[in-house]
Amino acid sequence: MRSVNDAASRTRRRYRAGEVHDEGAGVLEQAWVLLAAAGGTAVVQAAGTDAWAGLRQAVARWFGRGDAQRAEAELERLDQTAAAVQVTDPAEAERSRSRQEVVWQTRIETLLESLDGIERQRAAEQLRSLLSECAPRSGVTAGPGGLVANTVDVHAEQGSIAAGVIHGGAQIVPPPVPDPSQG
Repeated sequence: MRSVNDAASRTRRRYRAGEVHDEGAGVLEQAWVLLAAAGGTAVVQAAGTDAWAGLRQAVARWFGRGDAQRAEAELERLDQTAAAVQVTDPAEAERSRSRQEVVWQTRIETLLESLDGIERQRAAEQLRSLLSECAPRSGVTAGPGGLVANTVDVHAEQGSIAAGVIHGGAQIVPPPVPDPSQG
């Protein structure tokens, strides 16, 4: 097993540099990075909600990989995260949430990177399942191949169209002129 810190550093450098040597492997690695991002977001969004207890336990077990002491250490880290994001100043709360999302994304990426191919695929599938079962639900959804994290705000101004997805066509036409009898 490679050093966890070395693996994380290599992963971040590759993505910053835009390096993808094997297109198939690159797509899988990108999927793991997106999965890690979704995991980091789910941890932070769940903190302080009804979903927290279930997600907290599931994430700790996932990181523990069958080792009770490691799972217990993860529970402590998760509790530290929950405390860190429960600040009262709105600006500080947003900064803390962003930092914690990155921390958990990096931890998930690092664990996935440290596993061999079969173990990595199994762990990724377990994480996907865990997130679909335990992560807090929001009004935001993503279609096939889509990923939404954090907040989505879609709005239109001055006669424009704004949408997350448009099935079919969309056009902007002037409104009909009212009948003179309508005033």
